Amino acid sequence: MLFLLSPAKTLTEGPVLDAFPATEPVLVDDVRILQKSVRALTTSKLKTLMGISDDLATLNRERHQLLVPEPTTDQARQAMFLFAGDVYRGLDAQSLADQDVLWAQDHVGILSGLYGVVRPLDRIQPYRLEMGTSLKTRRGTSLYAYWDTRIAKTLNAWSVEHGHKSIVNLASNEYFKAVSKKTLSVPVITPVFKDTKDGKTRILSFFAKQARGAMVRWAAINKPTSASELKKCTAMNYRYDDALSTETQWVFTRKQPPPVNG
Repeated sequence: MLFLLSPAKTLTEGPVLDAFPATEPVLVDDVRILQKSVRALTTSKLKTLMGISDDLATLNRERHQLLVPEPTTDQARQAMFLFAGDVYRGLDAQSLADQDVLWAQDHVGILSGLYGVVRPLDRIQPYRLEMGTSLKTRRGTSLYAYWDTRIAKTLNAWSVEHGHKSIVNLASNEYFKAVSKKTLSVPVITPVFKDTKDGKTRILSFFAKQARGAMVRWAAINKPTSASELKKCTAMNYRYDDALSTETQWVFTRKQPPPVNG
């Protein structure tokens, strides 16, 4: 199985973990072209494109000016350890054992507006470029047009290389739209996490995001060898619900936990 995650808006400034060799993004040639377009964006353009504050626009323009195709260790971080936020809180990558991180390297892809898709140990620089951004490039008026079939072809190649029989889509809709479904050669399973309270079962975004990362953590530790084994996942006390699931959408439910403050 190949697990897909989205990146996060929140970044960590933690150190590169020397225990693991940093690898280079596969789509580096496409990254090089896109970086030129990103570096050309003014602060005001960033603010308008991304709907962010003046301070965030200034910060991200400064980051974008430092972007290079092949950054040094001092300039970059390994992808899985760069992001913070709810998904990556559930993943808690820095507490994984070495063998679990190495398993993730071959079984996890992180979709990215700037890098297309990266592996956990790929060396990337701090940036903010959401996949839904309407950035004009030589390939069209959006990042979806820019990446076109390139991400899906990369996932196909990884699936052949590592024997993946399915893709587990734990990315947001915004990011998974960048994967050409017609191009994919392996089936997709989309887990959904729901909480039950007072007889009502619903998706709670805060918990669902954490659960996506927690499922990848569970997989890295337990190393399932088939999609059916994923149904055994009990991360964050969610459990597979056969009655609510379909062939391609697997629903995991639990009783909604009480508020932390009581």
